Amino acid sequence: MQSFIDALATIEVGEDAVRLFHGRGGHYVGSEHICLDWFAPVLLLTSFIPLEEADINACHRSIAVRWQQIQPTSPLNLVYQFRSGGETITQLLAGSVPEPHVVSENGAKFQVHLLRGQNHGLFLDMANGRQWLRDNARHKKVLNLFAYTCGFSVAALQGGADEVVNMDMSKGALAIGKQNHLLNGFCAGARFLGHDIFRSWGKLRKLGPYDIVVADPPSNQKGSFVATKDYVRLIRHLPELLAPNADVLLCLNAPELDTQFLRQQVEDAAPELEYIARLANPSAFVDLSEEKSLKVLHYRLKERV
Repeated sequence: MQSFIDALATIEVGEDAVRLFHGRGGHYVGSEHICLDWFAPVLLLTSFIPLEEADINACHRSIAVRWQQIQPTSPLNLVYQFRSGGETITQLLAGSVPEPHVVSENGAKFQVHLLRGQNHGLFLDMANGRQWLRDNARHKKVLNLFAYTCGFSVAALQGGADEVVNMDMSKGALAIGKQNHLLNGFCAGARFLGHDIFRSWGKLRKLGPYDIVVADPPSNQKGSFVATKDYVRLIRHLPELLAPNADVLLCLNAPELDTQFLRQQVEDAAPELEYIARLANPSAFVDLSEEKSLKVLHYRLKERV
């Protein structure tokens, strides 16, 4: 864990939510289980193996030292979370957490929650995907599948999208998504559908066609989506939802499944889709093995001849 403590000497914080230390990328020997995120005004320390109390205290002390150097007039707010599989233990180590807790990214505001659950309301590694949508959504109709708290939808509307359809079976996540839209001044332009996607193809077809489709499913969530068996079921329906020359972003965050897995699924189930490129991940998420990191693949519907 010394590599994490040493790396603290280089961290800086700004206005936007970002990852500050990415041990899981494999570049810090002995600290592969540690990550540190900035959700202003709170630091979130995450470990993917249990830490002894002495190690937690050592991390706390080292973070406090660096905090005093970079933010001497601001209190340290620090949350620690151990997470592994379905087990999660969260502790407030210092300061407090705002309620509601609103953070920013590229001019957008998002509501997050650090003291409950493993998913905090905004996936930081997807920042480049949201930026791609800001850059490409102008005057487009967008379908956001597995919308969660609708970060893609906010980004699309920021980029000038005409309309966004958000679908997720979690009505609680969509409720936060609605709040995110209001936080950003978007009182219209988005639909929020709390349905099971696999039972809603007819409704989605009626609301389409779409110029951009984003699919960001969980990789292994029983009762919702298991990538190894369900991604192909999703891909098979995509062409019927698409406008001519439509773009598709397919996301996969499963270290055990590589880019070729997803490309083969598309080739088998929707050969009408042409592979364009894999989006780069944010630099903070650099990984010794890019195939274990988040994969966001850009496709486009081939022109019909």
